[in-house]
Amino acid sequence: MRSKFFLSLPVLLSLSAVSTVAAGDVTGKITARGARDAGNAVVYIEKITGKTFTPPKEPAAMDQKDMTFIPHVLPILVGTTVAFLNSDPVLHNIFSPDAVADKMNLGSWPKGQTRDFTFKKPGVAALLCNVHPEMSAYIVVVESPYFAVSVKDGSYTIKNVPPGKYTLQIWHEKLKGKPVEVTVPETGSVTADFLIAR
Repeated sequence: MRSKFFLSLPVLLSLSAVSTVAAGDVTGKITARGARDAGNAVVYIEKITGKTFTPPKEPAAMDQKDMTFIPHVLPILVGTTVAFLNSDPVLHNIFSPDAVADKMNLGSWPKGQTRDFTFKKPGVAALLCNVHPEMSAYIVVVESPYFAVSVKDGSYTIKNVPPGKYTLQIWHEKLKGKPVEVTVPETGSVTADFLIAR
């Protein structure tokens, strides 16, 4: 007679596989010379040879609120669709002069509505509003799903990275930094700090 706690071999193997999935975190701090703070830098693992990643089904989101793009910097995986919402009681427009965004212009739309655009090429797209020239933002399109945006003190964390050796790149709208090589452990974290400057 089987116990009510009996589990079949396939189920046991499945549970074992789930419990042994290895992943580590990449953490660090960015020092910025020539900027007000070290926030809004994108740290990401560059293209991994032999690996392709499926973009998320749900779109990423960028809002236009109080005459500001929120967030100011949005990293995404290649192939991701971004939904642009207008939360202001005035018309907004979004366009980009960059080839990464196919020099798109989404036109103008009123409060409460969204317009979508899918970013199919890696690179950086500057976003502007032709109704309000003081507004700007950036979409950073990368080829792996492992990325993070730094906060004002320069700290960042990229979570759940498979173990292995990788090259970390950094992007900032005004400053530049050199890539860093890291080896991610099966559990725990590895630290990678950056210096960015003009």
